[in-house]
Amino acid sequence: MALLLDLFGYLSVILHGLTIVAQSMALGGVIFLVFLARPLAPSLGATGLAIRERTTRIARLSAFGLILCEAGTIWLQGAVLVGTIDTGWLDVLHAEFAIAGMIKIIGALLIALTLETGSALPVAASLIVLAAATFTTHANARLDDRLPLLLVEGLHQLGAAIWIGGIPCFLMALNRCHDGVQWRRVGKRFSQMSMAGVACIILSGSVMSWFYVGSFAGFYGTAYGVMVGAKIAMFLCLLALGFGNYRLVERLRRDPSTPVTRLKRFAEVEIGVGFTLFFAAASLTSSPPAVDLTTDRVSWAEIVERNTPEWPRLVSPSHADLAIPALQAQLDAEAEAASRKPSPAFVPGAGDLPPRNAEDIAWSEYNHHWAGIFVVAIGLAALASQAGVRSARHWPLLFLGLAVFLFLRSDPEVWPLGEEGIFDSLRDVEVVQHRVFVLLTVAFAFFEWRVRAGGLEHTRSALVFPLVTALGSALLLTHQHAIANVKDQLLIELTHTPLALTGAAAGWARWLELRLDKPASIWAGWVWPVCLVLVGIMLLLYREA
Repeated sequence: MALLLDLFGYLSVILHGLTIVAQSMALGGVIFLVFLARPLAPSLGATGLAIRERTTRIARLSAFGLILCEAGTIWLQGAVLVGTIDTGWLDVLHAEFAIAGMIKIIGALLIALTLETGSALPVAASLIVLAAATFTTHANARLDDRLPLLLVEGLHQLGAAIWIGGIPCFLMALNRCHDGVQWRRVGKRFSQMSMAGVACIILSGSVMSWFYVGSFAGFYGTAYGVMVGAKIAMFLCLLALGFGNYRLVERLRRDPSTPVTRLKRFAEVEIGVGFTLFFAAASLTSSPPAVDLTTDRVSWAEIVERNTPEWPRLVSPSHADLAIPALQAQLDAEAEAASRKPSPAFVPGAGDLPPRNAEDIAWSEYNHHWAGIFVVAIGLAALASQAGVRSARHWPLLFLGLAVFLFLRSDPEVWPLGEEGIFDSLRDVEVVQHRVFVLLTVAFAFFEWRVRAGGLEHTRSALVFPLVTALGSALLLTHQHAIANVKDQLLIELTHTPLALTGAAAGWARWLELRLDKPASIWAGWVWPVCLVLVGIMLLLYREA
């Protein structure tokens, strides 16, 4: 139970992200079935029947996924409540979040059971899920304008389901079609659906920004506002991809022989970016709206001062001068003088924030700056490889050096530098995240080096790079820092958010390089190394004081 309490915050964000994905795909599948798969099935013949069956399968699996996620959410939050306050499971199940979750489970089950009836029951069940989902948002906790905000939240989730949640079904349909006429009909109908979804998102997002952010100062000066900015950036990326697909569908109308490879590949990237956006939305729900945070906001002057370039810190402070080792040495000396067992300076997962001093800040900056040197070198080597320098094809091995550096330095209180054991340290969410990033880096280095040096460019191994990079970027959006000072924590988040967005751009550019035909793949092949160089420069400019 203690471990669950330690990891609760981070687990709840990840689980909520998975819930949004499953919900959007389930509702999006129902909408796709009702407005595209069923109406077009007669005119598309055997292809139409296959699209309808596959859409039903996607929607059903997503509904079952939503059931599992909601059950996990109820268990996670309920277990924490039972373990921390004097209450029982019966009381937990009467709580508002549990009631909303159980209604969503019932609605999702109805979706799964009624998809093949040909009736309006799946739509009704989807509305039940959507209504229950709105009661788990910020709108339900508002004292003013609660009803209109609930309606707006529902509209926002509906728009996301129509557009992003429907893209997996759209991609499946494209893969089932066999000629330009079928591709055009499916593409045109989904473009119309997407425009409706985009309209819902823009309208509802604008209203929610007005009520929840309130001002430009709330936009850049709070964690909520920063994450809204990240969502807007990804939304604009999705719009650009969607516009590209819309233009290609129009070309299909004029010339049915137009290749549709780009249409499929852009849809694949839309899925990845859209799911990343969903995890950003999940992280957003863990922060109070900007309008409610009237103190501890970061001013524009503080942002400018923190991000003014300075020469990178390339000399590390002594490990013994860090707050935890220094405090531990003091406790050891006091215990020895009193002939008793010394107390630990810091217990991971105990609920207390680790002590920090100026040397800890210098240690962190040193880590980021040397990581930046690694990443800039990797990006430049990747550019050289793209330019045809044969010896530069081994550039992925540089990531192994970065992984070793991060493993040793990212958490100085943990073995091998510190006294905390690796397994004990995993009670700390920040340590867990750092270790995950190290594992992702090693996996990326191994697979990409095999691709470059082993001639596996056209195998599934080549897809590990973009997928791992995109996953790491999504996790960076949910990265948490154990810092007591709210302003310092936010200033760090302001640097991590552009890192995550640029990393995601690198991953999906590499995906397009692998999946598109020339000449588009050539352009994408130059984008991702440049993104890596930009990430390295951002790390070199990183500051915590």
